[in-house]
Amino acid sequence: MKLNPAQRAAVEHAGTPLLVVAGAGSGKTRVITAKIAHLIRNTALEAQHIIALTFTNKAAREMRERVSRTLPAGQRQRLRISTFHALGMRVLRTEQEALGLRDGFAIYDAEDQRNLLRKLVVAGCDEARAAALAAAMSNYKNARAAGESATNDSPQTAEAAALYDDYQRALRTCNAVDFDDLICEPIALFDRDPQCLLAWRERIRYLLVDEYQDTNAAQYELVRRLVGDRNGLTVVGDDDQSIYAWRGARPDNLLRLADDFPTLRTIKLEQNYRSTNCILGAANALIANNTRATDKRLWSELGHGDPIRVMVADDDDDEAERVVADLQYRCFTESLRPGAFAILYRGNHQARAFERALRAKGVRYRLSGGQSFFERAEVRDFMAYLRLVANPDDDNAFLRIVNTPRRGIGTASLEALTRVAGSRGASLYDAALAPEFAIAAGARAQEALRDFTRWLDGLRERSEHAPARQIAREMLNESGYADWLHATVRDPAQADRRLANLDELIDWLAEAPVDSDGADGFAERVRSLLLAGALERDDEPEQQQDTVQLCTLHAAKGLEFEHVYLVGFEEGLLPHQRSIELDDIEEERRLAYVGITRARRGLTLTHARARRRQGGRSACEPSRFLDELPRETLKFLDAPGTEEERADAAAAGIAGLRALLARGGR
Repeated sequence: MKLNPAQRAAVEHAGTPLLVVAGAGSGKTRVITAKIAHLIRNTALEAQHIIALTFTNKAAREMRERVSRTLPAGQRQRLRISTFHALGMRVLRTEQEALGLRDGFAIYDAEDQRNLLRKLVVAGCDEARAAALAAAMSNYKNARAAGESATNDSPQTAEAAALYDDYQRALRTCNAVDFDDLICEPIALFDRDPQCLLAWRERIRYLLVDEYQDTNAAQYELVRRLVGDRNGLTVVGDDDQSIYAWRGARPDNLLRLADDFPTLRTIKLEQNYRSTNCILGAANALIANNTRATDKRLWSELGHGDPIRVMVADDDDDEAERVVADLQYRCFTESLRPGAFAILYRGNHQARAFERALRAKGVRYRLSGGQSFFERAEVRDFMAYLRLVANPDDDNAFLRIVNTPRRGIGTASLEALTRVAGSRGASLYDAALAPEFAIAAGARAQEALRDFTRWLDGLRERSEHAPARQIAREMLNESGYADWLHATVRDPAQADRRLANLDELIDWLAEAPVDSDGADGFAERVRSLLLAGALERDDEPEQQQDTVQLCTLHAAKGLEFEHVYLVGFEEGLLPHQRSIELDDIEEERRLAYVGITRARRGLTLTHARARRRQGGRSACEPSRFLDELPRETLKFLDAPGTEEERADAAAAGIAGLRALLARGGR
């Protein structure tokens, strides 16, 4: 693995904690993977005592694959590369008794969390309020774990603080944790039990953390506790690419490292392997306007490259039409594939005009941020079945499937069941067998629920010995869900597609990665799926050769493209109007920086003179960030929508079609 001098210094550094400030495209993943291999080969550390943490399953998978190629089989199997939350789940599973959890505990996702909060609040808690309260609860938990006060942040945070104890008790009644608990509960446990913390420090003797600028307050505290006063720490980050403040990321965590680890050494990676120097010159000039933890200037050996083009459009539709016409023209004249191009924007609403323009021209595209696999109704239904077999106390899973398909259990019966469960402090599953329920709801309802729970108990018993795939297949066949799906979905082809999703889910369950400590039960595999679903939304979109990529600037982080159209480069969009009003421009500048540094060879910035807003037309101003780019890096194109440009694109399209026909459509 060839390394430049700065990369090699980072890989071979030992003796003190290390901060690697890795600029965009500077080969940070290469450094992390080389460092892991170096530690295993050249120090006394064994693979199972080294842990590398990142934020998405995709990043962890890529890192694991890269390191595995350099190590013998025995060491590959002991590698521990995972997300923060997967590490947290491992701590919770190992220490579940001390945390008041039972076997098969569930991980509640965002929808489960909202449902639980609605039950606690009861009056006037619609979807919007539940979502706001869930976000506030997350902020409160993370601040609380970090020893900070967050109760004055907003009325929602104050309400979350008031509900916190009841919310945590409700989670424990359901034998569940939420996503934030995967980080916050280990911190609380380590603070209560120093011996437990020492045991985990013995397990984790060297810690590497990727994308450190994206850590929140609680994640920083977890790292600080696990490392202690030892030197076994390397973190890689870039405060210039910190764009997740809205979900709690703290770029100043990079600055805090020097206070908590006084012997910290910093190494900067400034050589870029992605972009031309013209693109990098613009990016350097832009980000220099921010207050930064570490000053750096990216450079490249890829030559100066073409200037950054600035395209002005009349309005939304004209912007989309000009971009698509330009894209087609370049595909034909430069023999490029659609997959070489990305259209990046600040907000999802900007995609609609580009989708229309691409469809009108027959250009294939992929829109990131569509419905997640785990958000599909049939997947959520079947996951609820799996969850209830793993954990009978999971009330949210119980309510989702108790009548899916219908089992003759009415709303009045379920309300009675909820009252009985509340009075007994029990789960709905246990309350179904209580004598009070038979009195409140009648013998028929109790018999229906008894049959349902007896069937689930049988599956749970068989799951202790039979393969997970077999149990899931039996569950699908015996539940009647497949027949119900065919009966309730009008289009048979759509019903087949939805059942195919369940086949995929069953395959995923059977192949789910199990903890390297050896735990491989049915509940472990279900939890692995729950964690995969919770993290799926953070995974970067997959790039495809023959489709133009449409995605937000946030979703584009970690990706690169030959040619990028950064659209809506204007006041109110980038920077966003809300940031302008709050005088909080620096994160918006970092977002523009991320967009610019996605481009390898070509970058086009577009802005419109006017946009449709609330049924009318509003005048627009170019982004202030345009004035911060060096003039020598920019090329301003002719007036919007020039006939010559569109005629050339049309002529090229016709010529391409004729050439295709001449070859017999091959």
